[in-house]
Amino acid sequence: MSKFGIGQPVTRFEDPRLLKGGGRFQDDVNLAGQAYAVLVRSPHAHATIRSIDTTAAAALPGVLAVYTGADYAADGLGMPKATLPRKKADGSPLFAPQRPALVADRVRYVGDPVALVVAETVAQAKDAAELVEVDYAALPSVTATDQASRPGAPPVWDECPDNVSHVFERGDKAKTEAAFARAARIVRRRYVVTRVHAQYMEPRGALASYDPGEERFTLHVDCQYPHRVRGMLANAVFKIPESKLRVISGDVGGGFGTKGWQYVEHRLTLWAARKLGRPVKWTCERSESVMADEHGRDNIGDIELALDGDGKFLGLRLHMLASIGAYVGSDRQLLTPFGMIGTVVGTYVIPAAYVHITAVLSNTNPTAPYRGAGRPEAIYLIERLIDDAARELGRDPIAWRRANLIAPSAMPYQTPLGPNYDCGEFEHNLDAALALADHAGFAARRAAAAKRGMLRGLGIASAIEQAAGATRPCSSRSCTSGSASSPRPCSSSTATPTGSRSAWGPTARARPCSAARRSTLPPTR
Repeated sequence: MSKFGIGQPVTRFEDPRLLKGGGRFQDDVNLAGQAYAVLVRSPHAHATIRSIDTTAAAALPGVLAVYTGADYAADGLGMPKATLPRKKADGSPLFAPQRPALVADRVRYVGDPVALVVAETVAQAKDAAELVEVDYAALPSVTATDQASRPGAPPVWDECPDNVSHVFERGDKAKTEAAFARAARIVRRRYVVTRVHAQYMEPRGALASYDPGEERFTLHVDCQYPHRVRGMLANAVFKIPESKLRVISGDVGGGFGTKGWQYVEHRLTLWAARKLGRPVKWTCERSESVMADEHGRDNIGDIELALDGDGKFLGLRLHMLASIGAYVGSDRQLLTPFGMIGTVVGTYVIPAAYVHITAVLSNTNPTAPYRGAGRPEAIYLIERLIDDAARELGRDPIAWRRANLIAPSAMPYQTPLGPNYDCGEFEHNLDAALALADHAGFAARRAAAAKRGMLRGLGIASAIEQAAGATRPCSSRSCTSGSASSPRPCSSSTATPTGSRSAWGPTARARPCSAARRSTLPPTR
């Protein structure tokens, strides 16, 4: 294989340093004279803030400042916003409520930040945070995705009474309806993909400083895309040239997508550092991370498969509810599962397909890309449906998959939802996986397990992965959404490093690997 061939292994250079204890993680970074920040967060999923009294907290020894949303707003700082051109079902623009750094009037999920305490030590900041008196008036809330858009559900935002932020469609609806109309059999299922959150080796943190002489910020942060973070903070929040803000990302300590972009703590520490004239450090407690971080997944899919009399796939139809949480702080809340749902047709010949996703607001943390960024949801839906349909119709799930796989001779293959597969030998991969798992001996292993009072099963998924969804560069180099591009699949673009360990260019491959080595997950034993 040539030096720059697709699939060429890349030698890891960081391992010796990390294995010898030479890692430099977020908490390892400290600056002279730094102060420590702690956030006061809402205990309510939905409530009006009647008042905030910081008098007792500010009077404690060592406390440097106690800031509220009113203080932040008084300084005229901006907020990032979503830029993707999504719409509601009636054609009106999407409802994308921006996320304030500190909430001043109404909290909308458990963990919404309402005050920032800065002190000489972490202990002093924690003690003061407990003395911040917030008078809340609790409001009805909706946290379940399947209830968010039902009639009578409490609105997360009064301006959006039905809690529907926008809808997203892919595929040919008319062609798909025609395929279902002539189907000999239709199999329907509802699958729930639960909300999840990351638990990294090291929780998030931020350390900010400000040089008044140069009027320049520096942010040490454990993020995966430092260039995007810099762009968002400079252009949308502080409205300064990007040259006036430096973002340094060392060893991230586990990211999984959740540490991808900008968080409110980045804005707050930078702002506080400038106001106080000294560095400010915030470290998320592990018990705090479930409240502080963006979450992943949280969607419900009603999926249908249309079959002819011989069991050939004719069409696929998916109606999904996707919770995006209480805020749309940037395009990040619009990426999953929307951008990767095109691979819900999997590796199969499905002539017609249509996907309709309703993005709903709820009194929960905002959702964003996490571990697969929508890919696992798409594959789970189609593979689970095929297994359930096989059981319902009395078919062998492996033989049935084999009969509907895309043949190598069909390549390049244009799927009905957009992605173009340039190559792939899916049946070969299936055979290889079955051989590696000793499928022929599975029945004997199952019988032996049964004699021991144990259950043994076999699962199989022919998974194809869209490597990234972003392919159309932003129209402005000063993008305020933090997004490098929009999630439109493209079959001809490739991922390009920008020179930073943790920042990538605006385009990415949206087709299976050229040797089709990643198109099948082996059966489990």
